[in-house]
Amino acid sequence: MDTIDKITAEIEAFKVNAAADLDNFRLKFLSKKSELQTLLSEIKNVPAEQRKAFGQQVNLLKQKAQAFFDEQKQRIEDAAPATGSLTDPTRPATAVKLGSRHPISIMMDEVCEIFERIGFTTVAGPDIEDDWHIFTALNFPEEHPARDMQDTFFIDQKPDIALRTHTSTLQVRTMEKHQPPIRVICPGRVFRNEAITSRAHCIFHQMEGLYIDENVSFADMKQTLMYFAKQMFGENTRIRLRPSYFPFTEPSAEMDVSCNICGGEGCALCKHTGWVEILGCGMVDPNVLENCGIDSKKYSGFAFGLGIERMTMLKYKTNDIRLYFENDARFLQQFTAAKL
Repeated sequence: MDTIDKITAEIEAFKVNAAADLDNFRLKFLSKKSELQTLLSEIKNVPAEQRKAFGQQVNLLKQKAQAFFDEQKQRIEDAAPATGSLTDPTRPATAVKLGSRHPISIMMDEVCEIFERIGFTTVAGPDIEDDWHIFTALNFPEEHPARDMQDTFFIDQKPDIALRTHTSTLQVRTMEKHQPPIRVICPGRVFRNEAITSRAHCIFHQMEGLYIDENVSFADMKQTLMYFAKQMFGENTRIRLRPSYFPFTEPSAEMDVSCNICGGEGCALCKHTGWVEILGCGMVDPNVLENCGIDSKKYSGFAFGLGIERMTMLKYKTNDIRLYFENDARFLQQFTAAKL
């Protein structure tokens, strides 16, 4: 009881002038190592007939110490100068910064939306494929250089499993599951073992298209691609088709659009020609149709594949494909206007 009286006197005499004094009070009277806590642990040693009265006195003392601490803490906080506050309620509100969609995602959605207007359906599939879907079903001969490690990231060669080099694999999967009429677009990420430059990357995005039905002609393909180019780049956009070769189409062509960065006068992107290649296209080879279980004597069709990065460079007038993979916030913030 003498100790209780002593601690009570010390609490009543304790002066709190600053936050440091308040912390000292807490350590001395309310911490686990304080004299008050020691008294609580001594209750078991008090004679039974005195234990109740002793416990009541100790609890009252603890309550008194806690009440003193809370009162002094509130007094110090109320006396703190307004300039020390982390929040100034008089400041004007500022808008919360929002992220923006990546330009590649914006472009992929825009391309899909254009083709969906004329009846195409979007399909998706795996990034890792087998030899049949990447090469064999698409009429790639055994000696084709695309099968070489120089171009393809192989995961396993027995059987051949690789990161897909084009989204034509989705066309094969669609033809295997469905009979014509087929009208699909196949967006996705692809991988090729290429040197990274301002115009090429080892990871990029493609959009493949496929239309199969009775009596589909090269003219149908040309009109479809003309419509797409004008919707994407404006009514004044011109296109040209140059003869080319792809194992899965015959005849095949490369399509260029007039460069909208330099207006046809010549720049680094168009290699000073005024034209930029954006896609390859052609009539689906009958062997591909037969490989996928479609009667090539009854049905015909066309296919095309375009690079999303190249399209994005043209659309937003940028001249380095590497910008889309560096995640530089200063670059990406320019597309805030197209946020979700």
